[in-house]
Amino acid sequence: MNQTKLDKLVDILKDAPDEVFIQPHNVPDPDAIASSLGLYYLLSQRGIQKLAIVYDQEIEKANSLRMLEMFKVPIIHASKALTLGTEDWAVLIDTQKGNANTTDLPTDEVAAIDHHEYKGDMGYRFMDIRPNVGSCSAIIADWFFENNIDPPRIIATALLYGIFMDTDNLTRGASDFDINMFYRLYSISDIDMIVELKGNELSISDLDLYAEAFKTVETYDELAFLRLKNVNDSLLGAAGDIVISVSGIEIVIAYAVRENGIKLSVRSTSEKVKANNLVRYLVEGFGVGGGHDNMAGGFIPKENLKTSRLLDTFIKHRAIAFYEKCHNLSDDK
Repeated sequence: MNQTKLDKLVDILKDAPDEVFIQPHNVPDPDAIASSLGLYYLLSQRGIQKLAIVYDQEIEKANSLRMLEMFKVPIIHASKALTLGTEDWAVLIDTQKGNANTTDLPTDEVAAIDHHEYKGDMGYRFMDIRPNVGSCSAIIADWFFENNIDPPRIIATALLYGIFMDTDNLTRGASDFDINMFYRLYSISDIDMIVELKGNELSISDLDLYAEAFKTVETYDELAFLRLKNVNDSLLGAAGDIVISVSGIEIVIAYAVRENGIKLSVRSTSEKVKANNLVRYLVEGFGVGGGHDNMAGGFIPKENLKTSRLLDTFIKHRAIAFYEKCHNLSDDK
């Protein structure tokens, strides 16, 4: 009988010298939280002991915090994981080694489960990386069904919400696979919990941040720019999601200046300008970036920025140049 992906990962993790940590990206969003919880359940059911979910930085988004409470997610901040060390193994989920939004903790990253662009061979012992899938929650749902394991109602609900959020209601980057997993989960989920989460997606402090950010919005044809204060990745992306819904806007570049550099979040519904290609162009020669056609992120370290260069002018100039290039190429065809 052929081994499933879960079988293969469990066989590897049984040899872990100490603890096994499931690590999502630094500021876990609903998809990262749900897929981490689903994997935690599966590994626990298969006998993997000394297991925990660990993350870095702070979770500020209202719906992410509510998920932790509602689903009783066994997650711990890296600074409080006192036993975290080089003898421990980590399974990266909804991220890969080398991503700007993932801290390199003192663990041996033996596996990666992700739906973002493949970052290349990072020495993993196991990988399940599917760039054509719109959510990591859909991949973990598939692991349940592939192994004939019925997800508990609460975990099915978390995975359903993870798919729902990362594909923006199945409208952004959703594959047939995501839609299939969504509807398989739907009938066994608690829809009242989904409704409650939908009513907890913004906090009052979020509104204050957004109100300030929306005052900075500038447009160039279908392009929109907005600058936020030093907010986390989830809030930066959420602000871009709101602006992309404005009539006439197809591409949004949201950015925040941090102590260590500039964080960029790009959204696109344009056929001509893909978010991942745009963010790579923005950071080329200065930082790192990547993602999907519809949503992408990047980071430019402070030391790579010239102090004499105006940040806003730098970002807008490069974005407009790429935008014009894409439209000129399209017109020439």
